[in-house]
Amino acid sequence: MSLKYDRGTSESKNWRITETHFQPEALGKVEAVFSLGNGYMGLRSATEERYAHEVRGNFVAGTFNKFLGDKEVTELPNAADMTEMIFTLNGDMFQLTDGDILDFDRTLNLKDAELSRHIHWRSPSGSEYKLIFTRFVSLDNKHIIAQKVAITPLSSDLTLTLRSGINGQMTNTGTQHFKEGVLRLYNQKIMKLEAHTTESNIDFVHFSRHAFKKENTNFTPKNTIFMDRRKIFIAFEPEKIKKNETVTIEKVSGVYTSRDKDWVDVDTALANFTATSDYDTLFQAHRNAWKSQVWEQYPIQIEGVDFDQLAIRFAIYHLTGMTPAHDNRMNIGAKGLSGEGYKGHAFWDTEIFVLPFFTTSNPKIARQLLEYRSLSIPGAVRKAIDNNYEGAMFPWESAWLEDGEVTPVWGAADIITGEPTKIWSGFIEQHITADIAFAVWQYYQFTGDQDFMEKHGYELLFATAVFWQSRLEEKGNRYEITGVVGPDEYKEHVDNNAFTNYMAHWNLKKAIHYHDLLQKGNPELLASLSAKWDLPNNYQKWKEKAAKLYLPQPNTELVIPQDDTYLSKKIIDLAPYKEASQVGALFLDYNLDQVNDMQITKQADVMILLYLLENEFSPEVKQANWDYYEPKTLHDSSLSRATHSILASDLGDKDLAYSMFEKASRIDLGPNMKSSDAGIHAASIGGIWQVVVNGFGGVRMLDGKLYLHPHLPEKWTTLQFPIYWQGSRLEIKVTQEAVAITNTSNNTVVLTLNGTAISILGNATFTTN
Repeated sequence: MSLKYDRGTSESKNWRITETHFQPEALGKVEAVFSLGNGYMGLRSATEERYAHEVRGNFVAGTFNKFLGDKEVTELPNAADMTEMIFTLNGDMFQLTDGDILDFDRTLNLKDAELSRHIHWRSPSGSEYKLIFTRFVSLDNKHIIAQKVAITPLSSDLTLTLRSGINGQMTNTGTQHFKEGVLRLYNQKIMKLEAHTTESNIDFVHFSRHAFKKENTNFTPKNTIFMDRRKIFIAFEPEKIKKNETVTIEKVSGVYTSRDKDWVDVDTALANFTATSDYDTLFQAHRNAWKSQVWEQYPIQIEGVDFDQLAIRFAIYHLTGMTPAHDNRMNIGAKGLSGEGYKGHAFWDTEIFVLPFFTTSNPKIARQLLEYRSLSIPGAVRKAIDNNYEGAMFPWESAWLEDGEVTPVWGAADIITGEPTKIWSGFIEQHITADIAFAVWQYYQFTGDQDFMEKHGYELLFATAVFWQSRLEEKGNRYEITGVVGPDEYKEHVDNNAFTNYMAHWNLKKAIHYHDLLQKGNPELLASLSAKWDLPNNYQKWKEKAAKLYLPQPNTELVIPQDDTYLSKKIIDLAPYKEASQVGALFLDYNLDQVNDMQITKQADVMILLYLLENEFSPEVKQANWDYYEPKTLHDSSLSRATHSILASDLGDKDLAYSMFEKASRIDLGPNMKSSDAGIHAASIGGIWQVVVNGFGGVRMLDGKLYLHPHLPEKWTTLQFPIYWQGSRLEIKVTQEAVAITNTSNNTVVLTLNGTAISILGNATFTTN
């Protein structure tokens, strides 16, 4: 394992992740874990020099394209690479697979969101060099990538050459999403590459420029410009560097697209890029932005285990970098902006696993993410119509607002038949529609944002409820939901998945509740929504069908059947698969049809029901279902362990809760060097925050009221975190002995702490004895 987490000292303690030796076979993991982003774009941290197994990637949020018409689904295209720099040192191309690495570390500084490499390299010719690489993707100016390279010859004078530019020949695993655009060099300094997506017709424009310094003296080496198909680069002629003298090269690049809300034209983009400053000035503004917008906004402190403090900072770092906070037409991909995995599509990962962080920590961003779902109602309506339903049937995978469903139809090979496996999620994994409604309600309860509800929220609750009433099937004297996939994607075409049925029922009941409230409090708004969604007719259907919707009840052992047939399926020994380092190891022995007939669960299913609708189930039911389902759960989804950790806290098992948290926090940071090749796990990242705040911190919202019941791990001495509750910022400090809550607003906040209702006056602190 080459990743180390203890290299930071003093003010850098628990802020640094360091790769201590170069591993060509682990490039993908580090490219993703060390990825840089600002929500507008995400840059995989491939090195300046190229290697055989690298996957370079620069993804601009919301710029989806589809290749070959209907044969492929919409995906986020891999934009032009602007980071490549090819150095030749005294005739030897700089390549860590050649020569000898005498010293190496590559470090992601979470605090400053800067990536650095320090290398002592002996070339094949025997000359030694010190090289320092740094880079960042600016949080202050969302269009900018900046790089700096410092090279010092240690054993002799150096003749240095450099080739560097913009490479638009990038693909998404072979698919080229861009047509040729204009290439140009401005003022012998600024390179430009224009490109246009093949189907969505988005204009991209990329710029790069270089600056050189030798012992604090600026210079410009002679150079030659080259242009190729979708590629422009400069060859800088040889420059003489004396032994122990340092040459510094800065490369500042920018990307702009016609999807940008502030887009004007290429000339305006050029003017904006030309006005940008040098690396150090840009970095200072970037660093200040991370300080004020991120670390002062989300100052979570953990004392007791250093890695845990770093892990929560890692989570916040990536939550910031993956989230398009600048534009409500965009959402969060399941791999953020760190790789091609899941094609940049948004899943229920956003609403159930990521959104709670923003709902309680930065409600403005949470609102924008929910506005994306509101703006995409037309696509959800089209999906409902295509499936002969009514209302808004939200897609399992989402991209463009108007796209509707974009889940691929075919997946990995079937180990038995050798044929591609059909992906049924886009057809029958329907609980996402209720998940979105749940997130709307959760946001409203935490924020009290009436403006959002009137513009977006009520319609989302009603439109989703209209879908559910049309989806329910009358079976005798009750309604059922048959032929679905629940959260457990190892069970396909099941009837009455408990999670789906309960969430659909919850959605219907909430729609009835808010319909009644609007009827009394805002009949004008209700009239407007009634005309659009036929509410007089649908309201009666909601009431009739909700009352008769089958909700699987606990059996004599208090176990809730995951679906109609789960409890009667075959049981096998899962120990070898639960202990396997490879996710999905089960499918080396069985195909999905076989797994479908076994009591095997991919991820939290009944468990997540007990978490989201927790006040509908007794502690005894929760314990019985944990005891039954967890041994049968492989946790083959990164979503799973965070949910289990929170439930373990609720059940009073601190050791088990902490063990699950440790495993969740090591999905990306752990020793599996292939786990993150396709990108970081966005839902798991959000889940880490939920474990810390909702699990160990004990923050819950039940029936519109705030509860706090901390379960601090034995290994922690202190946990501090902020949350927003209905406009008030609360700063919470939990120790093994006491809880302190500071209300930083002017308003009184009422909550229940460890079972006792308390009121905290504005600008006051409540402390337990």
